[in-house]
Amino acid sequence: MNTPPISRFPVPSLASLPEDIRGRIEAVQEKSGFIPNVFLALAHRPDEFRAFFAYHDALMEKPSGLTKAEREMIVVATSNANQCHYCVIAHGAILRIRAKNPLIADQIAINYRKADISDRQKAMLDFAMKVSQAAYAVNDEDYTNLHTQGFSDEDIWDMGAISAFFGMSNRLANLLSMRANEEFYGMGRG
Repeated sequence: MNTPPISRFPVPSLASLPEDIRGRIEAVQEKSGFIPNVFLALAHRPDEFRAFFAYHDALMEKPSGLTKAEREMIVVATSNANQCHYCVIAHGAILRIRAKNPLIADQIAINYRKADISDRQKAMLDFAMKVSQAAYAVNDEDYTNLHTQGFSDEDIWDMGAISAFFGMSNRLANLLSMRANEEFYGMGRG
């Protein structure tokens, strides 16, 4: 069987990339042992690569009332709803590692309502899914429900921003026919 390309668009060589982008990719490669295909695919447009990863890092790496695992839960649940193969596979691997749970990503991707997570996390995912699929319907009741679960307004912003950002990311990954690295499938499984 022939392996499909990692993107429908041209993928630049590392040597041809601007120094800052090449350095970022090499740092990821050193840490993970491989280069996630998203880095190579988005490097096709350097300015957009920089903007994408700057916003990604602002949402996913900063101190927050949401744990890093909870942020990944949002990505996996909403990416599944948006039918983004790349993000479910890649962020599922990150979720398994951050949650230290080999089952959690599959449970959340299939049906987070039945996953082994807290009621608080289910409320978080209900809201993230609403932002992902029907943001026009977000209302005061949603905020009240989340406040009842102990979330702050800043946490709610984070939930919505992660959902919105990955909605864009999911659509871009599907547009590019981005292929998930095989390495992701086995990560964090035990």
